[in-house]
Amino acid sequence: MLERKRLKNHTQVTFVLPEGTPPGPVSVVGDFNHWDPAAHPLAPRGDGMRAASVALPAGGTHAFRYLAAGDYWFDDTDADHHDGTNSHLRT
Repeated sequence: MLERKRLKNHTQVTFVLPEGTPPGPVSVVGDFNHWDPAAHPLAPRGDGMRAASVALPAGGTHAFRYLAAGDYWFDDTDADHHDGTNSHLRT
């Protein structure tokens, strides 16, 4: 799930997944963090979900995916677009 908050010159995007699905650590990786799995790991939050927030420039399109333990890559079903390789979101 993607939560978006429009701010002055950027959009805060929060990437949200249920805690434990998939099991183990999960990171959001994309063109906004040079596909670095250490940059935005999802952390537990009080509602039983886990999340990571990223501030992105307004008016852009960004490619991303999730990377879970065991080199398991997967897409976000709530993304604006899927190109067969990556999920995409518009800010």
